[in-house]
Amino acid sequence: MRNAILLAVIAATGFSSAAIAEGKKIGVSWASFQEERWKIDEAAMVAAIEAAGDTYISADAQSSSAKQLTDIEALITQGADVLIINAWDKDAIGPAIESAANEGIPMIGYDRLIEDARTFYLTFDNKGVGSIIAETVVGVQGGGNYAIIKGDPGDPNAAFLLEGMMEVIGDDVASGNIKIVGEAFSDGWKPENAQKNMEQILTANDNNVDAVLSQNDGMAGGVVAALAAQGLVIPVGGQDGDHAAINRVARGTQTVSVWKDARQLGKAAGEIAAALASGVEMSAIEGSSIFDGGEKGIEMNAILLKPTPITRETLGVAIDAGHISKEAACEGAMAGVAACE
Repeated sequence: MRNAILLAVIAATGFSSAAIAEGKKIGVSWASFQEERWKIDEAAMVAAIEAAGDTYISADAQSSSAKQLTDIEALITQGADVLIINAWDKDAIGPAIESAANEGIPMIGYDRLIEDARTFYLTFDNKGVGSIIAETVVGVQGGGNYAIIKGDPGDPNAAFLLEGMMEVIGDDVASGNIKIVGEAFSDGWKPENAQKNMEQILTANDNNVDAVLSQNDGMAGGVVAALAAQGLVIPVGGQDGDHAAINRVARGTQTVSVWKDARQLGKAAGEIAAALASGVEMSAIEGSSIFDGGEKGIEMNAILLKPTPITRETLGVAIDAGHISKEAACEGAMAGVAACE
């Protein structure tokens, strides 16, 4: 997200910087902190919120829909002027949305779609992420037996990612050039669940799997562990730009990690929340457009950021951006990775 979002909003709406910095409370409900990337999001978000003169308050639902509902009620009770909600379950979150709306509290659906027009949707283009994963893996392994390791069934991103993947490989699947020999949801996006799924797919196919499309890097790690136990190294795609995944790209055990710069997303959320807390309408947020790609087709104000694929050839992008040190990225790197030489 561009650094100028908040300033552009101020200019467009007539709010002064002093009005923006009135000391509002921005409440953030996190679905779960198990993924490495959320801590990166949070740091950027806190910095943006505090830069606007506002206060960050938060709660971690710890992978529980029920806890997330009580967390949001608690944030409302604490006086949150805006809520940023990283929903654990797209359907179970409904009562919390009603509670916040009844209090007139603006809401941002963070990274994961909450298909309700009363929320602003801020995320990366997850359908596009799925397409990049598939395009990169197909570029290395153009046919054969594919496995797809999906995320949690309650997260809309799992469906968006799969849609993007199938746009790339659908014709090859229809022609028989690519055969999907295994496809499984992994509850909670947990690496251990992904590893079990991959182990079962390998067993069912006598290890005859040529490529894997994993819907995030944590699960890709589980996939790689399952493959390694069988002495296999095949193309594996993932996303999030996790440090461990970038190192796997350098080592040659993962083909691509689609980097969604969490700092960019967190900063944008903090800036947008500050504007909404000061009375700016969702439709006035600079760079927003109408999104209607959810399963219900509800029109929502949204910003979808563009991700960056990290491969052997582009690994230096993440290093140059300061996302990961060269030492961490390149430990044990295979020959021919330019950024590691």
